[in-house]
Amino acid sequence: MRILVIEDEISLNKSIIDKLNEFGYQTDSSENFKDGEYYIGIRHYDLVLASWNLSDGSELINIIKQKSPRTSIVIMSSKTDKETEIKALKAGADDFIKKPLDFDILLARIEARLRLGGTNVIKIEDLIIDPDEEKITYKEQDIELKGKPFEVLTHLARHSDQIVSKEQLLDAIWEEPELVTPNVIEVAINQIRQKMDKPLNISTIETVRRRGYRFCFPKKS
Repeated sequence: MRILVIEDEISLNKSIIDKLNEFGYQTDSSENFKDGEYYIGIRHYDLVLASWNLSDGSELINIIKQKSPRTSIVIMSSKTDKETEIKALKAGADDFIKKPLDFDILLARIEARLRLGGTNVIKIEDLIIDPDEEKITYKEQDIELKGKPFEVLTHLARHSDQIVSKEQLLDAIWEEPELVTPNVIEVAINQIRQKMDKPLNISTIETVRRRGYRFCFPKKS
């Protein structure tokens, strides 16, 4: 499970990240609205934990819901009045937690929210991609595709209406993208085509010259 923390109070941000990592969550952190919006655009998150005090909290919620409708949103706020809580929930937040945080309660609320979250399964006609199980089936046939190639395919499928550059794929999938070369994307794409597209006689990924890649299943006539 991957969680994005958007909190401008640096010490609190670090404390939340440390606690989430301790419990096995994958995390990214942002200390401002702009960086948070950037992360939401390049990665899939199961949950976003965000401070209401950053810019207009309702604007941030709207951006998250537009770019990733299935992502759960938990708002943290130092404003403890009823009106702020109602505004956040009406804007689309799934939960509202008041500061100062009780970390035990925070973790319990996150776990509860994730249990209620929508499915991450991607289904396009006869093709089913299950990110949680790292499993692909096509016409009820299991496909052996694991690791980074699976993650590349999943990311492109989630952004099927977009051309995704090599740099965006590196940022979205590799923990330290600066330490790898862009040719690892070509290797992953080649494995997808060799292990999946050719045996099944389908096409899932289109190369867009000088721009990147686009998920193209099913091919439009």
